[in-house]
Amino acid sequence: MTFYVENETEKAFPFSEEDTVRLVCEAVLAEEACPYEVQVNVLLTDNEGIHEMNRETRGIDRSTDVLSFPNVDFEREGVFDIDENLEADYFDPETGELILGDIMISVDKVEEQAAAYGHSLRREFAFLVAHSMLHLCGYDHMEEQAAAVMERKQEKILEGLGITRD
Repeated sequence: MTFYVENETEKAFPFSEEDTVRLVCEAVLAEEACPYEVQVNVLLTDNEGIHEMNRETRGIDRSTDVLSFPNVDFEREGVFDIDENLEADYFDPETGELILGDIMISVDKVEEQAAAYGHSLRREFAFLVAHSMLHLCGYDHMEEQAAAVMERKQEKILEGLGITRD
């Protein structure tokens, strides 16, 4: 599996972003029984960078904590039945990995929300990675029931990793 993590800010966390991304992504993929090796790109930016991307891609003129850009069009969340005719769109021809998508996280929001919720930076960062990975696996939280499913999955994954609220 390949996880690319790029930090375009001058801020650094007191933990390895790469190790935490790998740990959380692998836990989500195991929970979802993903049958493929995958690629995920993670960009760490600031409030200004994510605000601009949110405006450009979603038409929402404000910053947010995390944006997800899925590459796979799931018919049902977490069901990795890839149509043979779409394999060229979804798989890296060099590595054979499923290109799951991209994640953009605001390091400013990680700091703000960790302080607001009273838990560690790593817990907030891991939560946002888990949340976004579930989006990359086809989940959303537009309806109450779907939101509850995502929330349960996020908590189960983080608890399983021992990354809990401090």
